[in-house]
Amino acid sequence: MTLFLNGESLTIKEIKKLLNQDLQIDISEDAIERVKKSRQVVERIIENKETIYGITTGFGLFSDVLIDPSQYNELQVNLIRSHACGIGKPFSEEVALVMMVLRLNTLLKGHSGVTLELVDQLKFFINERIIPVIPQQGSLGASGDLAPLSHLVLALIGEGDVYYENEQVDSRHVLNELGRQPLKLQAKEGLALINGTQAMTAQGVINYIEAEDLGYQVEWIASLTHQALNGITDAYNHNVHKVRNIQEQVDVAARMRHWLEDSQLTTRQAELRVQDAYSLRCIPQIHGASFQVFNYVREKLEFEMNAANDNPLIFDEDDETLVISGGNFHGQPVALALDHLKLGVSELANVAERRLERLINPQLNGDLPAFLSPEPGLQSGAMIMQYAAASLVSENKTLAHPASVDSIPSSANQEDHVSMGTIASRHGYQMIENARRVIAIECVIALQVVEYKGVDKLSSKTREKYEEYRKIVPSIIQDRQFHKDIEAVAQYLRDDAYNNA
Repeated sequence: MTLFLNGESLTIKEIKKLLNQDLQIDISEDAIERVKKSRQVVERIIENKETIYGITTGFGLFSDVLIDPSQYNELQVNLIRSHACGIGKPFSEEVALVMMVLRLNTLLKGHSGVTLELVDQLKFFINERIIPVIPQQGSLGASGDLAPLSHLVLALIGEGDVYYENEQVDSRHVLNELGRQPLKLQAKEGLALINGTQAMTAQGVINYIEAEDLGYQVEWIASLTHQALNGITDAYNHNVHKVRNIQEQVDVAARMRHWLEDSQLTTRQAELRVQDAYSLRCIPQIHGASFQVFNYVREKLEFEMNAANDNPLIFDEDDETLVISGGNFHGQPVALALDHLKLGVSELANVAERRLERLINPQLNGDLPAFLSPEPGLQSGAMIMQYAAASLVSENKTLAHPASVDSIPSSANQEDHVSMGTIASRHGYQMIENARRVIAIECVIALQVVEYKGVDKLSSKTREKYEEYRKIVPSIIQDRQFHKDIEAVAQYLRDDAYNNA
């Protein structure tokens, strides 16, 4: 299968397929024509010796410095080398691959003035899965993700490291091996490649994919917990949620009813108690609110995935040609969305920790052993699993602080407000990994509790999940290294996000 890029209609669903099915990419003919047309404008600017930012001038505070025509190409290479100041651990290979796809897609809109050679080099790297090694830290999220994207470009020009066939190697070595020449940057091309939000947006796309899937996964795990605690199903009645006017809440309630259908462990109002605790009763309201966040974030990400966000932008209409310096590289719309995503993820973990606490607390779990210990006193059972979950939830509360409320001036105060969106994306992914482990802990504990209550009494759908996950995590017969169980379940949950593309 082939994913066609045209600069206009790329979706997160297509990105999931690219990551899961190892798709090749190709480019629409319309997009190729737009690229050619915008490049012709750059060539005219050079020929006419016009003063245009980043083409015939320096960058940032040096925007008033004219460059000798013989040095236009050198200017672009110097830009990349000097801006490649990324720090810290690299982005995942998935994020770096998506970053290249998004950068290519924005160039195909025909407002960037790049050559077909550059477009073809990006396409080649994507299809051959030559993945640039891109440090995560060092971007302010305005003037584009300058440092991360510069590392991406270093790979294209044969001066950076890449992941290729499960090894980290020098990109020039890979290009030589494949009989490919490094890209020779032309006027404007370095700037066109690094002015943009592709680092934060690529990490944001991965965040969204994994967060949304986690939202679905936690529903069946919560359904196990609901049955383990003989929860009341009346709270999921369609009429209750219909009158709230929030579709995502209605949808969660419907899915909970689906998971619990035909269970012999659920109860009705007043059979055992009149009402459940909020962590059970309000699952549709709490989880539904997170899905509202996810839907909002998906919309904003897909806008940005198909946006022209470098500077300057070229508009070549029939009656006139405009080259305009603006600020579409500013990451504020993405930064705010990704900070919002952090809140939606945080609350999924927050309420999951409260549910798993009810499963092991002898004052709340009915007649079950304290901490599900096989031998209370001699063995601790699930006691410290709750500690770990509480620690992760608390850590998420600190990471949830919005990165986008911060700004710090740069480039001698020329760039005096920045978005910090890349920090929001990175912290968001840390929170997703933390949340996934909290939910994995709820899963491990809920699987154990339903054994006390009777696996044969589970609903048909959750019985299937019980059988599936018992192949990953065995019953707790005695104390063991539970961190191995938590990590195994967490990894299985993560893989699901991409297996369903």
